Amino acid sequence: MDKSAILDRLRDAIVKFDIDEVKQSCNEALQEGIPAYEIVMEGMARGMEVVGEKYECGDFFLSELIMGGETMKEGMKILEPHLEAGDRIRRGKVVIGTVEGDLHDIGKNIAATLLKASGFDVIDLGADVSTGKFLQQLQNSKAEILGMSALLTTTMVKMADTVDAIIKAGIRDRVKVIIGGAAVNAAYATEIGADAAAKDAVDGVAICKNWLQVPQTH
Repeated sequence: MDKSAILDRLRDAIVKFDIDEVKQSCNEALQEGIPAYEIVMEGMARGMEVVGEKYECGDFFLSELIMGGETMKEGMKILEPHLEAGDRIRRGKVVIGTVEGDLHDIGKNIAATLLKASGFDVIDLGADVSTGKFLQQLQNSKAEILGMSALLTTTMVKMADTVDAIIKAGIRDRVKVIIGGAAVNAAYATEIGADAAAKDAVDGVAICKNWLQVPQTH
């Protein structure tokens, strides 16, 4: 079967939450020799983009957004061993989490999944993460990148607090800070002293790869 046809079918299966089809398409894509990273980014990630767009315009609700993420996880189970296999380049460490007071983690989970798929070591702190916990993990892990997510405007201030804490700890010069989520944009990133704001998970991965000058694997 044509490569683009398999990837399109995988994208559509994610949008329909068809786990059996996702598994079958992932296996077929591997059999056709498509690199696992490409299957993730050109198949499943595109499907999640569609799910996200449908959520934003009101066609899907939060339950569908979660189902999309769960469907993608099933595909990742098949692909992860192949992502680990290949010539794995150490692409750096990322500490990621949703800021304190915010329990929204769908976008953050997708970003973490895609970063792992891209070869990054990901330390996912989950949701409702305090400034102190972010700082402690950055110091312990020597991670090069911090990713913070916020969906609520009321929790955005925690991002600024964390950037300030990193500066006070004297590690800001070695840590790149990327923020994401519905509440934030590039102007806010500049305002709080972050390095970038991601439009979505796929954009965030591209920014992180560019920072660490990671070559594309396809």
